[in-house]
Amino acid sequence: MATNYAIVESGGKQYRAEKGASLLVEHLSADEGAKVSLRAVMYRGDAEVVLEGDQLEKVKVEAVVAEHLRGPKLRVFKYKPKKGYRRSAGHRQELTRLEVTDVRLLTRKPAAKAEAEPAEKAEAKPKAPAKKPAAKAKPAASKAAAKKPAPRKPAASKTQATSKSSTARRSSSAKKES
Repeated sequence: MATNYAIVESGGKQYRAEKGASLLVEHLSADEGAKVSLRAVMYRGDAEVVLEGDQLEKVKVEAVVAEHLRGPKLRVFKYKPKKGYRRSAGHRQELTRLEVTDVRLLTRKPAAKAEAEPAEKAEAKPKAPAKKPAAKAKPAASKAAAKKPAPRKPAASKTQATSKSSTARRSSSAKKES
């Protein structure tokens, strides 16, 4: 008796899933004991092989999250000879163990719940063309006013400034003549 199996994708990697198999995949956000459905890339049954996208939507692969764990520690060591450059680091990958509970090919395509309802409502109600708001001149004027620099403090009176500079010139010219 041939067993049904599917090639599923999770975390950018592909795994062979059979009923009762245990898969170690990259970390999934589901809690322990939660049911997870995996996306099938290929299905092989008793007498048929499914590779096409339309038929793959009928393939159902369900698994239960058994546990969350961490992989083995990997040592990363960088070294450049004769330079005194040595760096060491480590990494442990977050993993999830899945127990595959069901792999089967449905007889008909599963109903799309969320996608079908909005599409039907959109067809029933014709939409009026959206009107563009007229350009307003007032906000542009207020922006220009907002960018105006703050007023400066008034400078010292000109009579005092000119008298100081003129006395300084007189004194320096008087020194040159003597």
